Formats: sequence, C-alpha cells, structure tokens
Amino acid sequence: MELIVMLLGMLGLGACASGVVIRNYYYICQPSEVLIFAGSRQKTATDQTIGYRLVKGGSSIKVPLIEEVFRMDLTNMIIDLKVVNAYSKGGVPLIVEGVANIKIAGEEPLIYNAIERLLGKKRKEIEQLAKETLEGNLRGVLANLTPEQANADQIAFAKNLLEEAEDDLHQLGLVLDSLQIQKISDEVSYLDSIGRKQRAELFRDARMGEAKAKAESMIKDSANQRITSLRRIQRDLEIAKADAEKRVRDAQTKRVAMIAEVESVVMTQLAKVQAEVKVQTERIKQVEQQLQADVIAPAEANCQQMIAKAQAQAAKIVEDGKAQAEGTKKLAHSWTVAGTNAKEIFLFQKLELLLKLMAASVPEVAIDKVTIIDGNNGTSVPKIASFMEQLRQATGVDVAQIAEQLSSQKLPSNGTVYPEKPLLTEFKKL
Repeated sequence: MELIVMLLGMLGLGACASGVVIRNYYYICQPSEVLIFAGSRQKTATDQTIGYRLVKGGSSIKVPLIEEVFRMDLTNMIIDLKVVNAYSKGGVPLIVEGVANIKIAGEEPLIYNAIERLLGKKRKEIEQLAKETLEGNLRGVLANLTPEQANADQIAFAKNLLEEAEDDLHQLGLVLDSLQIQKISDEVSYLDSIGRKQRAELFRDARMGEAKAKAESMIKDSANQRITSLRRIQRDLEIAKADAEKRVRDAQTKRVAMIAEVESVVMTQLAKVQAEVKVQTERIKQVEQQLQADVIAPAEANCQQMIAKAQAQAAKIVEDGKAQAEGTKKLAHSWTVAGTNAKEIFLFQKLELLLKLMAASVPEVAIDKVTIIDGNNGTSVPKIASFMEQLRQATGVDVAQIAEQLSSQKLPSNGTVYPEKPLLTEFKKL
C-alpha cells in the first residue's frame, strides 16, 4: 500500500486521486476465489505461455489499459442427480438418484482448463454442465452393472462412477469432492422382486441358520454325550486296569511262591544228582584205577618188554651189519692187497661150501673116488692136485675126505653142520 502511495506521489497525484486509483485498480482476492488478470503474458511451471496471470489468496494491482480482471468462485457446488430409464446390464431400466459435490479446480494445471472452458460462465451454467457430465457417466457405469450389483453395493457403484467421471471433469477444470447414491429404483418392480427374493433368501437363510444352529446344538449335545461316555469308559477302563494290575500282582506273588517251591524241589534233586555224580565220579576213578592195574599196566609192561626186545634185535642187527660191513671192508682190503690172485683165493675159500651144497643136493650118490680129467692136454691135473694139497695144508680141508663123508651121510670131523639149501641160492649169496 505504501509503495502504491509513493508511486502516486511521484506521479504528482493528490490524496483524492490516490483513493480513486486504489478503489478502481487495486484488487484483493478472497480465500474462496481466484483472480485472473487477463492481458499480460506469463510462463507456467511447465514453460507454457499464457495470456493471463493468477492471484489466489492475496492482492494485486491491475495494469490500466492492459489488463482486465475476472473473478472465479471456487466454492462448492451441490448438484442433485436423477437419471431416469438408465439401462443396466441385462436391459433393465433403472432410476438413480444421488448428490454430488463439485468445485472449480484451484490448483495448477487443472485451473488452466477451468479458465479456458468456464471463465465468463454463470454458476448455474457450470452446475448444469457438471450435472450433464455426471449423468452421462452415470449411464455409462450402469451399462456395465446388473441391477443386483448396483443395488447391492451402492458404495462400490459410487466409487466406479467417481473413477469414470474424474477424467471428464478434469477436462472441464472441475473437481468432484464426493458422490453419494441415494436411491436406485425401477418402474417395472424388478428391484422389488429382487427385494422379495432377497427377503425370501433372508428367510431361507434364517431357517437354514436356525436349522444349522439346531444341528450344531444337537452336535454339541452329541459331543457332550460322547465326552461323557468316553469319560465313563475311561473310568471303567481305569477300574479294569487297576483290577488287572491287582490280578497281575497276585499272579506274580503266586508265581514267585511257585517258583520258590519248584526251585526248592529242583535244588533238592540237583543236590541228589550232584551227590550221585560225585559217587559215580569216584566209581569211575576206581574203575580207571582197576583198568590201569589190570589192563593198561600189563599192556605197558608188555609194550616196554617188546620195545626192549625189538631194540635188542635191532642192536644185534645193527652190530651184525656193522660186523658184516667191517668184514666186507677187510675183505675188500685183503682183495686189494692180494692183487691178481685174490679172485682165485676167494673162490678156493668158498669151494668147500659149494661142494657141500652140491653134495647135499644129491644125497643118494655114493662117491668111491675122485678122478680129475684134464681137459687141457694134461696141464690142468697137476695144478688141481697141487691146489687140493695146498688147500688141505693151508686150511685143513681135505676135499677127498669131505666128498667121502658126504657120500656116506656123515658129518665132517670138526662137527660143523651145513644146512641143506638149494645150490643156486647159496651160490648167489657167494
């Protein structure tokens, strides 16, 4: 204000003129309205150029000869809605009555739509425009709903209507604050029939609820009786269990007594058996001792005797073998020492035995005399005669005498008895 007065003073105007200027060019904006100073170019927040400036909730001075001031009321407008013969889904015509609260948008950018479309229009015209828009949207929403759906949930119906009409109202620069559906009816009594149906359904539901409650009551009574029966059975079971445990304890007591009695009998018999076992054990020992004395000891003695005899025979055989081996060694040594005449000497030594064996094989032959025939032109007879004489002088064996004795079945003079064996066998031994 002081700035304006200063400007007027600088222009040389007096106090009266200042009052006239303030009254004609100074505008104060109420909280429920918006001032539009048309004529000056401004840029919006979206860098859009417009030919006016807005003042909301403040004051401003009109530029003379350039700007023109318009007021736009932002207060709420109540619109009564009534749609007749609005066909719902299914072709049933409905009558819908409701109330809507709308206002002109006071915020950017919706206020620009309101200025462009509603500036200069009277309030009644704006209300009529909003009413027609809402009724058109209401018919569109009803076309997608059945009468049952529209009548059953009017809040959802109003919500769908708000969503449907919001875009159209925003295009006009209007804002829908609230919408309430007051009544839905029809001229063909379709909703009444639905009401009767609903009442019938309610009655049916009530009957069903009553029957269900009665059934639940019966179920509860049955459950209570079942619980009571179960408790009674549990009680009887506990009693039977206690009785059975008592019988089991009695049986266990009797069993212990019977076991003790049987154990005493068994122990007595066991003692008898053990005593009998001891007696039989002693008897077995006695029999074993008797067998030891009568059978085993003589058998062992006989065994030891036979072992000793066998050892003696074995020792004799061993000694004979040793002596024979020693004799064989000495014979071999003598044979080696004798040289080329060893064979003839050995044969001469065995000649007596051979003659005895030969004579024994023909005991019935009587030898009168021994004649030596020389088969070598008379050269062998002197040698044989000389050999027989040398044999008699060296060994005392008279071949002629032995032959005579053998013919008469007499023993030699030295008393030696020759066994009667086959000649071939004795010769092989030689």
